[in-house]
Amino acid sequence: MLKYILTRLLIFIPTLVAISLLTFIISINTPGDPVDSMLNQSSNTGQSSDKLASEQAYIEQRAKLGLDKPLFYFSFTNATYSDTLYRVHKKSHRETLEKLSFKYGNWPQIANYYSLIKKFENKLFLLTVSEDLAEDFRKLKEFTNSLYTTADEKTASTIISNIDFIVNGDREFIPVRPNFTALQKAIISIVQNQSPHQHYIPKFIWYGLDNQYHNWIFGDEPWFGQKESGKIYMGKGFLRGDFGTSYKDKRPVSSVLWDALQWTVLLSTLSIILAYIVAIPLGIKTAVDKGSKTEKSITATLFMLYSLPNFWIATLLIIFLCGGDYLDLFPPAFSLGKLPESAPFWDRFIDTSHRLILPVFCLTYASFAFISRQMRGGMLNVIEQDFIRTARAKGLKENTVIWKHALRNSLIPIITLFANVFPLAISGSFVIEFIFSIPGVGKLTLEALTARNYPIVYTVLMFTAILTLIGNLVADLLYAFVDPRISFSSGKK
Repeated sequence: MLKYILTRLLIFIPTLVAISLLTFIISINTPGDPVDSMLNQSSNTGQSSDKLASEQAYIEQRAKLGLDKPLFYFSFTNATYSDTLYRVHKKSHRETLEKLSFKYGNWPQIANYYSLIKKFENKLFLLTVSEDLAEDFRKLKEFTNSLYTTADEKTASTIISNIDFIVNGDREFIPVRPNFTALQKAIISIVQNQSPHQHYIPKFIWYGLDNQYHNWIFGDEPWFGQKESGKIYMGKGFLRGDFGTSYKDKRPVSSVLWDALQWTVLLSTLSIILAYIVAIPLGIKTAVDKGSKTEKSITATLFMLYSLPNFWIATLLIIFLCGGDYLDLFPPAFSLGKLPESAPFWDRFIDTSHRLILPVFCLTYASFAFISRQMRGGMLNVIEQDFIRTARAKGLKENTVIWKHALRNSLIPIITLFANVFPLAISGSFVIEFIFSIPGVGKLTLEALTARNYPIVYTVLMFTAILTLIGNLVADLLYAFVDPRISFSSGKK
């Protein structure tokens, strides 16, 4: 058994690596810019000082998040790709440069073109024009900004022609003409010096350990030894409990999740305990009384409950049982109580328990039918076997036969279901937590998805995957515990 456990734990390693890689790939390909999300800024077209301040804030925040590093340990690509592209700050700019480089295959000219766009833009922001040219000046800045995201030479040429019309149309734009002339020549140079055959030349780039994936998993702080003096470390890594920073409120993800996890674990634990306490006896009862009116009544009732959507039941319970025009049996369902922390423990316990009755019920009632049917199927399969008939032939009481001999051997389907308990314990219920405004992980994840607060989403995904693996291992161990015929030793079958 110990050898089996160790083997499974070793298998966890490549599985978790695969899951972490998949999560990382999804995270870097999601739409939007996390730095812009945290800074709540868009393209700045104001004064030079505002633009420079915004760019500096962007660069500092990007470095703080560790996004100024390569994505992975290595890259296997073609000769058109630059090994320094990750140093470009804006995600949309990097994507444009990558497309241009792939299309024309001459990175030096493309890098020069990008540099000249920035120089021309900076020169524009230092320019002061009269009110008569304010509209043309605004268009000029918009045209220039659009070059950063234009990867088509024809479209870029059209934009440059529009800029040319404005720049050479009035003497006030004379200071920026030399920069614009250099920009015109740069895009011509890209087309004239293109080398598309670079697509077919393979290229391997090694970035080393200081990359985004490594720092996300292991952190950029040393695991052993002393820190290097003068070096700034941004994070400890997922394996050491640092799950990143929330884009919404800039709090550590671990702190945000911990606040929500307490409620989700409480709700899930109560729901799971209640579901198994009720469903297992009902499953045994329907198996023992197969074909009776009692069995048919229980089955019909459970399947009726199973067919009712929990969001609909939750809404009805709030309307009819939480005050208003109907019964006032429960406190407002949209609150978990407002007693201060200084209030006596039992007062807070009773208040919170009262408010959790409806959410727990809505989380649980649908599982009665499913778990009880699994229990019923397992029990029916066992009570028809020879060792049960032998136990009855010995004169044992029916309760002893059912609860001592048959129950343990019929728990295999229930244990299989129990493996799902672990991930559900932290993932929560999106619908119920949202309807009852319970600040749990389900509600938090839903809000994070809506707000594109991806660090929270990916942390929940990683923990759900880890707990799924743990749940499967625990289920396998429980199989051997309830049924001695199941053994994971190499010498037994």
